[in-house]
Amino acid sequence: MCFGLLVPYLVGTAVDDLAAGITWQKIIFYPLVILAANFCSGIFLFLQRRLLINASRHIEYDMREQFYASLVHQPLEFFHNNRIGDLMARATNDLAAVRQIVGPMILYSFQAIFALLIVLPILLNISVKLTLLMLIPLPLVSLTVKFLGEQIHKRFEKIQEFFSDITARAQENLSGVRVVRAYAQEDAEIEQFQVLNREYAAKNLQLVKFAAAMRPMLFFFIGLGFVVIVAVGVPMAVRGEITAGNFTSFILYLQRMIWYLIALGYVVNLWQRGTASLKRFNAILETEPTIDDSPEAIKQPPITGEIEFKDLTFAYNGKPVLHDIDLKIERGQTVAFVGKTGSGKSTLVSLVPRLLEAPDGNVLVDGKPVRDFKVQQLRSAIGFVPQETFLFSDNLSANIAFGVEAEPLALAGGNDSARSQRELTSVALPPAYAGGSTISVQKAAEIAGLADDIEDFPNKYEQLVGERGITLSGGQKQRTAIARAVMRDPKILILDDSLSAVDTYTEERILKNLRGVRKDRTTLIVSHRISTIRDADLICVMADGRIIERGTHEELLLLDGEYADLYERQKLEDELEATD
Repeated sequence: MCFGLLVPYLVGTAVDDLAAGITWQKIIFYPLVILAANFCSGIFLFLQRRLLINASRHIEYDMREQFYASLVHQPLEFFHNNRIGDLMARATNDLAAVRQIVGPMILYSFQAIFALLIVLPILLNISVKLTLLMLIPLPLVSLTVKFLGEQIHKRFEKIQEFFSDITARAQENLSGVRVVRAYAQEDAEIEQFQVLNREYAAKNLQLVKFAAAMRPMLFFFIGLGFVVIVAVGVPMAVRGEITAGNFTSFILYLQRMIWYLIALGYVVNLWQRGTASLKRFNAILETEPTIDDSPEAIKQPPITGEIEFKDLTFAYNGKPVLHDIDLKIERGQTVAFVGKTGSGKSTLVSLVPRLLEAPDGNVLVDGKPVRDFKVQQLRSAIGFVPQETFLFSDNLSANIAFGVEAEPLALAGGNDSARSQRELTSVALPPAYAGGSTISVQKAAEIAGLADDIEDFPNKYEQLVGERGITLSGGQKQRTAIARAVMRDPKILILDDSLSAVDTYTEERILKNLRGVRKDRTTLIVSHRISTIRDADLICVMADGRIIERGTHEELLLLDGEYADLYERQKLEDELEATD
């Protein structure tokens, strides 16, 4: 920058020197010196831009990492209250605006302030009178920046919020593309998206009007000062009050001042946009996870699988959903939960891996409250198959092996170095891959009743399943999730209505395979089908958040209560289906 600010001085000196007498030495010397100063200015400007822009990219990288880490540690309630599309908008559009603060804004601010601190004394040294005249339009410039900056901030904040709505709408439509097509709503959804898109464009155009007005207005007010300088300065140069070279330097420095003042206007624009986005970005970062390691949590001995619900009452969003649950499950025992929809079955089993947070001391594993375990240790000992099956857009091997601790393996060309889980699941894992588990991918698929289906796929275990497993049937997705849970070789296996999408023949085959797996581990099964749970060591019938009946299949039938009624109804349904 110093070299760039040296150029007007050199030009002024050249004008005065050449006015005194023109020689070849002067004609050659001054252009070369001015060219060298500009060259050095360009080199340092390049280095300055590279340094600051690179720093801003690294900061953006760190912020994105922090944002992602904040999201993955949030509990389920967080994602119930925040749309995925809105979170995506904050992680992309808002983060890009924040990056502008730590990159271009700092660069232009530094250049403008540093230049003004150097140039202003130089201008005062040349002519105090002309410098004071130059300052006349500055109050108008300040008012313009203040008014337009506030308008830009308000409008950009609203635009970012509306962009979140558009992103959420697009994400929901793409994720629910099967439903959209099934109900022939493609045209209707396109029209609704066009309405949102037009409104978004209109809001942006309103913002553009204010952003675009800032620079011309600054140019106009500063140009007024420039006209005054020329009108007063030219007669002063003619009268000899300042030299022609000094006046030339003054004009060139004034041009630099104009550029830097315009840059300050651009900085204000970036600041208003960036702070609006930073506010939205920080709103997520400042949200503390409600489920995390407690200060008392320590590394506990390996989990064996004993579970106890001790006088448990649980409310979700202020609404009580479980009441007075007392149940002790011994290590290696299989316990099933059955009941009507909304009876609290899924909520109860979700409290064990702390997907939902139970009151302290009411849910115990191995005789210790679950909060005494570090979350990582607790969940790594649990294989969980939720009601809603989620598969990653990857191959089947990677989906089955997801969540298994990676060991040093000879994969991808014999690379024996230890590799992270994400690296391992990004390649096509061989069927025999164990990844720290005593169960291979192939064995897990066999237990889940998926191996025969996989053999029919063109790429076998390397078959890509598509977004959310869209290329698989509902039953195949459920069996893939079961294989994923089984492969972890967990001490506690939780199956939350995980066989609802398979036929009774496949269900029987899977249950037969799972009997051997359940032998050495504690298993919790949630189901609506009696056939799924009849072999459990203990069956708990739930209604309105309470356990109203408990016992084995035979014991509950003898009670002739809710379970017996459910059994008879399902038996009748099966007989009717058999006669069709």
